[in-house]
Formats: sequence, structure tokens, C-alpha cells
Amino acid sequence: MGFEQGLAPSQGGPTTSMQLNRVPDEDRPTAPLPGGSAPNLASTPAQKRAAANTIETELQPNTRKAGDWADASMTTAISAFSGWATATGLKTVQTTWESQVKTLVGRLNTEKGALRATVTILTGTDVDRRSTLSGIPSNFDKY
Repeated sequence: MGFEQGLAPSQGGPTTSMQLNRVPDEDRPTAPLPGGSAPNLASTPAQKRAAANTIETELQPNTRKAGDWADASMTTAISAFSGWATATGLKTVQTTWESQVKTLVGRLNTEKGALRATVTILTGTDVDRRSTLSGIPSNFDKY
């Protein structure tokens, strides 16, 4: 039965609905948030360096270890099912897994580099603006 022949929603027929993926601007909290804290998107260069160091010293090595552990387990399982169709399927899963781990490690590397570059870029921009503004004569310089 086509839609034209069906019942209208008011007659007990199918209904449609819509879901928004964000809160309208007028309904968004500005400050304070529940719990009493105000939104704060600022971070310091030290926090960015700490985040980049965490990625480098914890997340990347642990991601590689997890990938290697799964790879070793999968290799053992593939050998155990040698000659069966299951071994071929497991090999496909292993290849996909290796690709995903490689992608994740690359993404972590990109994020680490972006965090470190942001500190450099923002500091350089601040220094550049200061030197530009300090070159403008001001009556306040006389005091």
C-alpha cells in the first residue's frame, strides 16, 4: 500500500519526527553551567605542551602496544584455522585492524603536532602584534 492510500497521522497512520543535533543558540547556557562553573575554552601553552606530551608518552605507545597484541593473537588464530575459510576471514579482519591502528596513530601524531604548533603560532602572533603596536607613537610614552 502506497503512502497516498495510507491513513493520515491524525487517523492513526504513521507519523514522522525530526531530531535536531544541536541546541538553539537562545537555549544554550552562557554562564554558569550546572555545577556552578562558567564555560572556559582557554588553555595555556603549558596545558597544550602537557597534552602533546601525554599523546607522545602514553597514548601513542599504548595504542601501538594494543595493536601489536591484537596482531599477535590474530596471527595465532589464523595459524590455528589454517586451511579453513575462517582463516581467510581472520586475515581480512587483521588487515583492517592494522589499517585502523595505523590511522589512529597517525591521527594522534597530527593532534600532537597541532598542539605544539598552536603554542608556537600563538606566541609568535602575540610577539608580532606587540612589536607592531609598540612602534606606534603614543602620548602615553611621554609619561
